[in-house]
Amino acid sequence: AEHWSSVGARGAPDIDIFAYAKLHHYVILTQDLDFGDLLAVDRGTRPSVAIIRSVGLRPEAIGAQVIDALHQAEAELLNGAMVAIDPSRLRVRTLPL
Repeated sequence: AEHWSSVGARGAPDIDIFAYAKLHHYVILTQDLDFGDLLAVDRGTRPSVAIIRSVGLRPEAIGAQVIDALHQAEAELLNGAMVAIDPSRLRVRTLPL
């Protein structure tokens, strides 16, 4: 895992993060719903995006659930997917959208 701040400029536009992740075959883990829009416009199969849809984001509150969801959706994320991680369920859509 790499945090954007270690590879890119703070405050960079989402499209820069998206392009970097696409180039390096990374999965974007975010709360930002704009990445779903970028996937829809791009119509590509990369990068995969996992969106956390939760109010409580402290690792002790949601960390185990996020890790579990990433494991459950691993195959799809490796092949191109958008994953929504909600407190009560996991939704997976394969790319392109």
